[in-house]
Amino acid sequence: MSVDLPLTVDRDTGRPLSAQLVAQLRAAMGEGRLAAGERLPASRALAGLLGVSRTVVTEAYEQLYAEGWLEGRHGSGTYVTEGVAAPPAPESRPVTVETAFRTAGQGEIDLTPGAPWVGALDTPAWRRAWRIAAGMPPQQRQDPHGLPGLRVALADYVRRSRGVTCHADGLLVTRGATNGLDLLAATVLRPGDRVGVEEPGYRRARAVLAGRGAELVPCPVDEHGLVVDGLPDGLRLICTTPSHQFPMGGVLPVPRRQALLAWARRNGALVAEDDYDGEFRYDVAPLPALYGLDPDVVVYLGTTAKILTADLAVGWLVARPDLVGRIARCRRELNDRTAVVPQDALRLLLERGDLERHVRRMRGEYARRRDVAVRALEGLPLRGDTAGLHLVVDVPAEVAGRVVRGARRRGVLVETLDRHHAGAPRASGLVIGYGSAASREELRKGCEIVRRLARTG
Repeated sequence: MSVDLPLTVDRDTGRPLSAQLVAQLRAAMGEGRLAAGERLPASRALAGLLGVSRTVVTEAYEQLYAEGWLEGRHGSGTYVTEGVAAPPAPESRPVTVETAFRTAGQGEIDLTPGAPWVGALDTPAWRRAWRIAAGMPPQQRQDPHGLPGLRVALADYVRRSRGVTCHADGLLVTRGATNGLDLLAATVLRPGDRVGVEEPGYRRARAVLAGRGAELVPCPVDEHGLVVDGLPDGLRLICTTPSHQFPMGGVLPVPRRQALLAWARRNGALVAEDDYDGEFRYDVAPLPALYGLDPDVVVYLGTTAKILTADLAVGWLVARPDLVGRIARCRRELNDRTAVVPQDALRLLLERGDLERHVRRMRGEYARRRDVAVRALEGLPLRGDTAGLHLVVDVPAEVAGRVVRGARRRGVLVETLDRHHAGAPRASGLVIGYGSAASREELRKGCEIVRRLARTG
């Protein structure tokens, strides 16, 4: 007996009808409303109920056959595959556009920085990796370095994508770049050690380092990134985002990179390189990571939070092998670990080439979203729009504050630049995130509201 489900299609959204049907059926099976072994309506019958062509239903069923959700029984019909399980736990499920959007408030357009576009994750490769990984037997004891297979796959990936040459023994799997920085700080810092941080810079990095007892030393940045001339002596560590400075958006030029590394060697300091969105550059090919210029003094921190989703909670730390060994021993003492199922899902995505195909696809998507934002903000002074997932609008502090308040009243969320300063703000403006939960049309609308508000005063 087939089941009746409240299925609908909307011809006004611009989304293919078969894709709408796939999404609704997949959700019904994933949530248990359509259970294993239940029969689906015949394609002709469902097409008639929905008022669509039979081709629409057939394409939807074929997609779900390919993903393993459905099976055919000779002479009997189409059924939900026996043994199909619900998707992974909530923290591991693909984030839908609608779910991510509601976290900002229903109907609001979220243009705050730091979030990737997760709508593109709902793919057969993503779901297949999670299903296979979830079927792996649990481990008795976890290696603090991470799963060996993932470390090998990640070493290959960062070599190809970011010019980072390392072996698996020089790579440790983390829960993200911030977790990697915390483990590094726990290993090499003593309370009171002086640590350089970019000003303005990443607030969470400052919080992590302060939590480990470091004395934070603000180091100014300009339109090119960290200002290396004049860096103080006596720092044990300096944290930087050279591929796309957060939040100002500068890309650290090679002469400054070389000067930074020379300074680090003179002072016996380490450089923590946060490469949080280094894969995405739109004017030229991405610059190789800073790590490749001097692996002895640079600790390279990467994450899937920008290329996939923060919900995956997997990142990596690359350093010279002796330092990685010390960090792993410290990590065991702290009982810090990265969940095994996300690690194995990422390994599968890497080994099958799915992650790199996703990055190439998203590079095009973010370039289009960046173009939408730039056109909608036309006439305003912009910076940092050649790379990454955000840009800065240069406006006076009083204008920035007024725009944020006015935009919020109109359902648009943006941030002021002063939120990213530790002390008195050195620069003013707005930080616009275009790799967010907003659709391109919502992005255009939100940026146009920002432009109108910025121009009125």
